[in-house]
Amino acid sequence: MITRIVKMTVNPSKIEEFIQFIEPTMQKIQQFKGCEHLEFLKDKNEKNIFFSYSMWESEDSLENYRKSKLFKEFWATVKQWFVKDTQAWTVDNIFDRVPKK
Repeated sequence: MITRIVKMTVNPSKIEEFIQFIEPTMQKIQQFKGCEHLEFLKDKNEKNIFFSYSMWESEDSLENYRKSKLFKEFWATVKQWFVKDTQAWTVDNIFDRVPKK
């Protein structure tokens, strides 16, 4: 399992459009083969900074998504609203599971 974190800085005048587009698209991404979990998050202080946090079965699953028609259409739409280049990290969990409190 791998985790992908993407930071997106959206034009402040396009935030509502961005959110309205993300919501239905998120459901499609969650259903994509190999996607185990997906969240879209917004920075508490800078209202135009968003993050996607996704967990994938494998690097191949993530690559299949990134090569898919769904991703290409999604990215073509959202990238026009960015005011900075996105930043992305693919990370591994160093523990088998999250410890319970």
